[in-house]
Amino acid sequence: MERTIDLAFVAGAVLRATAGAGLLVVGRRTHRSALGAHIGPVTHAVLHHSTVPVAVVPHV
Repeated sequence: MERTIDLAFVAGAVLRATAGAGLLVVGRRTHRSALGAHIGPVTHAVLHHSTVPVAVVPHV
């Protein structure tokens, strides 16, 4: 049995949970690639689709 997670569903759930919020705080991974800091797919989605300000903080 293989378990999969639909990241679009997760991002949508996070965005729906922000109804009435003044700020959405999400994390990012702390390792860096050659292209710079890496954010995950859920953080990427909420950055592009959120209707409230988004703060991205590193996970330490």
